[in-house]
Amino acid sequence: MAADKACTAAQLALAWVLAQGEDVVPIPGTKRRSYLDDNLGALDVDLTAEDIARIDGIVPVGAASGERYPAATMGSVNR
Repeated sequence: MAADKACTAAQLALAWVLAQGEDVVPIPGTKRRSYLDDNLGALDVDLTAEDIARIDGIVPVGAASGERYPAATMGSVNR
């Protein structure tokens, strides 16, 4: 989909977050200036309602929910 929109996957992801409403603010990690430039490119990605629906169909609400690490791994942290 990013190729269809002539942007990077990161730009598409940030554009999607920006399209979620004015009460949602993305905080992208930026280690290098080139990454900052790439992140700023998300402001130029125009997503239509159909684009948002397509993304929501690919990654439905809750698809990325859950624990970050397995319980066994978390059991060894902060002992």
